[in-house]
Amino acid sequence: MDHYQIIAERFQNTLESAAMSVDQLADPIASACELITQALLQDRKIISCGAGVDAALSQLFSNSLLYSLGEERPALPAISLGWDAGASPTAPAAHRFSHTLRALGQEGDVLLTISSAEPDPSVISALEVAGERGMTTVALCNANDIPDAMFSITINGTTRRTVVELHTMVLQTLCELIEASLFGTGH
Repeated sequence: MDHYQIIAERFQNTLESAAMSVDQLADPIASACELITQALLQDRKIISCGAGVDAALSQLFSNSLLYSLGEERPALPAISLGWDAGASPTAPAAHRFSHTLRALGQEGDVLLTISSAEPDPSVISALEVAGERGMTTVALCNANDIPDAMFSITINGTTRRTVVELHTMVLQTLCELIEASLFGTGH
């Protein structure tokens, strides 16, 4: 087996997908940055969630806001909703995020959902609760738009692997833009 060939093709495909997505994603990423930055300037918090691999991306985003991956700066109020191991066993999985969101989400907060495949029912439920609570909702999704989100950043990847890779790039870029908006470049 030629590992080098597989690695080279994988990297090349990712680079091509990223390059081809810039024009499509630049405005939505910039708009999401503005929404999130305005919420943070108004002392609101950023709550994110996703199911499966998307939960890991949610945690990455939240940690990147809490603990900068770049220059040292103050922590930003970010929470990643995860599966609560202590939750009632009778609680439906479709409400794994909405229950916590009802307790923590407030008007003016931002909910960022991440869906690299078909939106999980728990993500849809969280968007509904966020809407009820007067939160701004942003969906980072694949070609399957999420109708309950106020704002979407849509990735048109050919495979789920590509969508996850591009989601990671979008989230890191979004964090960098938020930091630059709040603290300036090279803070």
